[in-house]
Amino acid sequence: MSRLNEAALQALPADVARPRYDRAKVKTGVVHLGIGAFHRAHQAVVFDDALASGDLRWGVLGASLRSPGVRDQLNPQDGLYTLVVRDGSGDALRVIGAGRGVLVGPEDPAALVAVMADADVHIVTLTVTEKGYRLDPATGALKLDDPEVAADIADIGSPRTAPGFIVAALKARRAAGLKPFTVISCDNLPHNGKRIRAGVIEMARRIDPELASWIEAEGAFPQTMIDRIVPATTPEDIDRLEARLGVRDEGMVKAEPFTQWVIEDRFAGERPDFARFGVQLTEAVEPWEDAKLRLLNGAHSATAYLGALSGHEHVHEAMATPALTAFVQALWDEAETTLNPPPGLDIPAYRAELMARFENPALMHRTRQIAMDGSQKLPQRLLAGAGERLAAGQGIDALALGIAAWMRWQSGVTESGETVAVDDPLAGETAALLAGATTDAERVAALLTLRAVFPEALAADDRFADAVRVAYLSLSEHGAVLAARLVVDGQD
Repeated sequence: MSRLNEAALQALPADVARPRYDRAKVKTGVVHLGIGAFHRAHQAVVFDDALASGDLRWGVLGASLRSPGVRDQLNPQDGLYTLVVRDGSGDALRVIGAGRGVLVGPEDPAALVAVMADADVHIVTLTVTEKGYRLDPATGALKLDDPEVAADIADIGSPRTAPGFIVAALKARRAAGLKPFTVISCDNLPHNGKRIRAGVIEMARRIDPELASWIEAEGAFPQTMIDRIVPATTPEDIDRLEARLGVRDEGMVKAEPFTQWVIEDRFAGERPDFARFGVQLTEAVEPWEDAKLRLLNGAHSATAYLGALSGHEHVHEAMATPALTAFVQALWDEAETTLNPPPGLDIPAYRAELMARFENPALMHRTRQIAMDGSQKLPQRLLAGAGERLAAGQGIDALALGIAAWMRWQSGVTESGETVAVDDPLAGETAALLAGATTDAERVAALLTLRAVFPEALAADDRFADAVRVAYLSLSEHGAVLAARLVVDGQD
């Protein structure tokens, strides 16, 4: 079977939306670092909307900073791929044409830097996951002891990290007399714009203090909040789409209908008419960000660990368990008290919408996918809210169970005795800590010493430690579902 490509577009079924603009005239105005499924189902769609409006400045060159997998999927397809939107009543298909190809950074760093330094590029976006920023999760500081960060500082001409590529390209732009591009982080990091800005400037300062000063004065790193559930694509998804299209699309992505992008209105140069394409521009992203991280992402993480431990493969299956559904509501009750909702955000309506999204059976969103990299996600999704509630003299029973479930997941064994791989950058450290403990109380105490996850002040708070220990013991004794029910019953 032939692959999806430019020549195949016109032969697609009539109900498949496709680019109607002249792709040969599109300029590369955006470089995206971390060209994974989320970007292709979220930001790339907005840039495709801009191109469809007639503004052909916003083609996207993707860059992988690790493997060639996405390059091998998309380049043979002329950068084209299908977005499949699923809501349970059917699939809506749209071929996205914004892609201008994919480079693999490690194969030719200079080529990627050269594209980022081109005068047509005005925006660099990132989805490199929390760990890709090379920042300490607790402090936000650049990890100077990271070997690849150290290598970038020693030789910025051949960068390896996301901050390194940005610094190298900005260095080249300054030398060419060009303005900086705007850097837009699209990862679930609190204060993501401020964090990537601090990491970039710190690296630049160690290479060239004058470059760092120029970035500080001229650059722009707006805060953002992004939201769309994008489950991992399976081989079965690709086979099903091939039967529908008549061509094979190795780069397809699937997503829910809901999508949201909030950006701080701060740019270094040209940008699309974002508001025209549904993006919210605001002076203050933090309230939106906190609501999303603590309600959607916090509940997603807690559900992932409790669901995976108790044998639920997908989120919608966990939500079909009444105790887990009630637990999510209890978690939201706690998290909601820590929020300062922005105008226009109706929290009760948002919660109802989130539950409907979690219950969407068409997404097949795997709990183990969400469970990945938990040590990088826990601080902003669950720990921050727990700390604020304790400071206000409030309980954290539901938040503590979510945190304890992450701890239980680090053992690599489900309640049924199945051995699972713990996919986390700190998996080696958590395994070593657990190996030295013989009781549940010792396991909790050992994991609380992880300063990359648990800030010292929070871990040393007896109320926090006691709540997490009680939750962990409940998981051990009762299992995830009954432990969740006990939390709910205790709050009634």
